[in-house]
Amino acid sequence: MPVILAFAEDSIQLVPDGTMLLHIVIILLMVYLLNATLYKPINQILAAREKRTRGRMTEAQEITQNVTEKMNAYETSLRQARAESYSFAEGQRAEAMNDRQRRLNEMREELAASLAKEKGTIQEQAAAARVDLAADARRLAGEIGARVLKRPLGDANLN
Repeated sequence: MPVILAFAEDSIQLVPDGTMLLHIVIILLMVYLLNATLYKPINQILAAREKRTRGRMTEAQEITQNVTEKMNAYETSLRQARAESYSFAEGQRAEAMNDRQRRLNEMREELAASLAKEKGTIQEQAAAARVDLAADARRLAGEIGARVLKRPLGDANLN
């Protein structure tokens, strides 16, 4: 009799009957079919996509890490190259300064030697000029004295 009451349209069912069992079986069958045909393939696709995404993310992180390491290595080598070039340039500058100072000292020595030689030459010329001037002064003094006195002077009077 409960089966007959279950098919009554206007009645309210307070007691579960055979249709309830049929509904449960249909729901379980639908869950099984949907799981087998829809959910498992979608979950597999999503899992594969997640795996690829994680793999690509990991690959991207590795690439980023490699780029960072290479960038750091490049910057380190660039700093070393700059330091070497600065030290080389400083060495060249110091060498040039030493060479310049050496040539300057050589020129000063040559100039001092030339100056001493020229001073010696000038002193010799001055001494020769004094001797000539003294001789000319005596001669002129003799001539002036002879003209003033209107007579020739002897060599003894000039000293």
